[in-house]
Amino acid sequence: MPEAADAPVRQVYVAGGLLGFALGGFFDGILLHQILQWHHLLSAIDPANARMQVMADGFFHALMYVLALAGLWLLWRLARRTRVATVPLVVAMLAGFGTWHLVDAVMSHWLLGIHRIRMDTASPLVWDLLWLAVFGGGPLVAGLLISRSRREPGHGASGATLGLIAALVAGAGYQAMQSPTDGEFTTALLLPGSDSDTLFSAAASVDARVVWTDASGQLVVLAHRPGERAPLRLLAHGAIALDSGFLPPSCFSWLRS
Repeated sequence: MPEAADAPVRQVYVAGGLLGFALGGFFDGILLHQILQWHHLLSAIDPANARMQVMADGFFHALMYVLALAGLWLLWRLARRTRVATVPLVVAMLAGFGTWHLVDAVMSHWLLGIHRIRMDTASPLVWDLLWLAVFGGGPLVAGLLISRSRREPGHGASGATLGLIAALVAGAGYQAMQSPTDGEFTTALLLPGSDSDTLFSAAASVDARVVWTDASGQLVVLAHRPGERAPLRLLAHGAIALDSGFLPPSCFSWLRS
């Protein structure tokens, strides 16, 4: 059989750029929203409204899933009928990753003002610029250097390379929607209209005790045995689980209709 032709570079750039952009969003959401908890998507808009913050982060992650799936679909179509060169794909993913942070800084931080990198600092612009330089400028410069150093035609990406890229994107999305299984404390947001009876019923359902509540009595922290899948069981007792353990899952996966 004749050797497969090289995939059009422009199409590789589109597919890789979408994947890199989505990975940038997953990186932001997992690290800054969940692990470090420096901000949420709408932290500068009614920060005390935990329900709105949860929902906004959920829709943000949903959009990243759509972009990642679009990039994977385009890459799969190219790989079926052509040979996808590794270097343009890596360059495009780096460019997409860096572009995400550039767009986020300009739109979210400075034009719309819906959040900053760190909401708890007296110098938010310093953190915005530092983060943009490292995670926005860094990947863009790296992609440019790789592109300039590899002017000769690239070799086709192997099945293992494409599989690794797919696994990376899928793994980021999977981490963002996983329910936690470790940790001793769970923060839960009760549904609107919930009262103290609902609160203590939810705590009893997971054999937990209430250690803190906010003024409304709807945002609570429960202490339970490490390893208990408390958030999953709380969903059946009038609560939306928000956080548990060192690697909290995506807020979107905890939304209830």
